[in-house]
Amino acid sequence: MTAHTPTKLDYGPSIRTVRAMMAAPIDTVFDPEKCPVRDVFAHVGDKWASLILQTLGLRAHRFGELKRAIPDISQAMLTGTLRSLQRDGFVRREVFPTQPPSVEYSLTELGQSLLGPVSALTVWTMEHHGRIREARAVYDADNKPAKKKVAAV
Repeated sequence: MTAHTPTKLDYGPSIRTVRAMMAAPIDTVFDPEKCPVRDVFAHVGDKWASLILQTLGLRAHRFGELKRAIPDISQAMLTGTLRSLQRDGFVRREVFPTQPPSVEYSLTELGQSLLGPVSALTVWTMEHHGRIREARAVYDADNKPAKKKVAAV
């Protein structure tokens, strides 16, 4: 991996927009099933979806190429995540009439529009991972797990 220079991204406008949305009075009872943020994050917020989106952001890939690009993903997980991303309109699946049929996956326009936010989160993670690991180590040292009680037989 090459050296990474910290980036200066201006998150201010996004933060202000979200704060304004959260401060707005809600005239209905909150229904988590209808929350658009939870709905979308449930599909694109996991590690496999973000890795697939970033890989397809480089170019279209066939299934085997994706599997080789993300070697620790299982075939079932890759298949399921691709289907979920396709269902949400982020990924296009194109079947070519060859023998045997070949399939190629690429990002749709909607998928391309998600690359910026996903990439920004990736950059932020790379820049702050050391601090996060340090915080975890301090927390774990101060909060030893409780020992499990063994039931008497």
